[in-house]
Amino acid sequence: MAGGGSSEGSPEKIIDELLKGTSRSFYLTLKVLPKKVRRQIGLAYLLARLADTIADSKVGENKVLWKLLAEYNHRLLHGECVDMPDFTELAVIQEDSAESRLLNEAFIPVNYLEKSQYLSESDRKKIIQLLDVIISGQILDLERFNDASGRRIISLKNEEELDSYTYLVAGSVGEFWTHMSLDHLFSLEEERREILFDKAVKFGKSLQLINILRDLPEDLRMGRCYIPIKSLKEIEMTAKDLLDMNNIDKFRPLYDSYIDRAEDYLDEAVDYVKMLPRSQFRLRLSCLLPILIGQRTLQLLRERNILDIENRIKVLRPEIRKIMRKAMWLSITGISPKKMN
Repeated sequence: MAGGGSSEGSPEKIIDELLKGTSRSFYLTLKVLPKKVRRQIGLAYLLARLADTIADSKVGENKVLWKLLAEYNHRLLHGECVDMPDFTELAVIQEDSAESRLLNEAFIPVNYLEKSQYLSESDRKKIIQLLDVIISGQILDLERFNDASGRRIISLKNEEELDSYTYLVAGSVGEFWTHMSLDHLFSLEEERREILFDKAVKFGKSLQLINILRDLPEDLRMGRCYIPIKSLKEIEMTAKDLLDMNNIDKFRPLYDSYIDRAEDYLDEAVDYVKMLPRSQFRLRLSCLLPILIGQRTLQLLRERNILDIENRIKVLRPEIRKIMRKAMWLSITGISPKKMN
């Protein structure tokens, strides 16, 4: 994995290359993680990324994707006695060459999960449990938006559905990350463990909610609206209204309420970092990076018109480098990112 010191052509080297090609900003986080948890978290991320690539593939019928996701999850749950699904046709249609390679070489990380001597049985079990939760969320998403298209927008029904979705695909990741940290890096008494896990879930939810807000215009044009129809009705809007950038003023109060929620969750993430031992410099740094990127993304989301499809909101690479330096400084000093805003 990142920094794993594996030989040319070894599974670890290939997995590292796949991670670097598909994870983008997360690869920075992975590189600074403590070595004792880097393999587990990197592998879990890559296997989840594979599921995400399957779910996001543009094919004629969603039932093809449901079947592949279900077969993939079945292999993860039952091991070598189940055949790997064939991702060849999906690989061919990928616009991103790194995602195409991930599909073609999917057997490598799956085989590593099943056989690597560097993973304990507990690690394996928790990675599989995490992937089962994430994939269930992705299958639910495909079912929910089965009839969605550029001409027919389908929305989530209510806030409960939105909260459940953010847990399934991201809050669960916070739980897994915390399990790995407590299993391999440090220990806490039971009461503080419960608090840490609660904040970990909100950490994950914050990042997913930010992604939902940032990707809103692109999702709408695919017929997907993660803003619940019930909440839109309360401000006398429909999902279709969000296709018009001139409706931003009417949408703004609801939109800002989601930004406020994401910020509150990120504050919980900051508290999560403060609960980590000061001796765990690398772990603290790996958590601070997504927090700072998330804070900056939310700032951009507040300042700009999210309904303007022509101006995608994204934190650029030069700014990422500055954030990296800031995260290192905060990790050393222990100063809270909340005090920096």
